[in-house]
Amino acid sequence: MTHTHPFEDVDGSYLVLVNQHHQHSLWPSHLAPPQGWTVTRGADGYQACLDHIEEHWRDLTPHPATGN
Repeated sequence: MTHTHPFEDVDGSYLVLVNQHHQHSLWPSHLAPPQGWTVTRGADGYQACLDHIEEHWRDLTPHPATGN
C-alpha cells in the first residue's frame, strides 16, 4: 500500500495559513493549524490552495512581526 505524504497529496483537502510575518503555508485541513498561524483560505483542493498562495504571496521577504 502506498501512502501519500499529507503535505503533498494532490487529492487532499488543504488550508492556506499566514503567520505574523505574512508568510504563507499549505496545510492539510484535517490537522489543527500550528500556533501563530491564521487560516486565510478554508478547506479546498491542493492546486486551488497553491494558486491562492501564488496570487497573494508575491513578496517572499518576511515582514516584521507586529504586536510584539
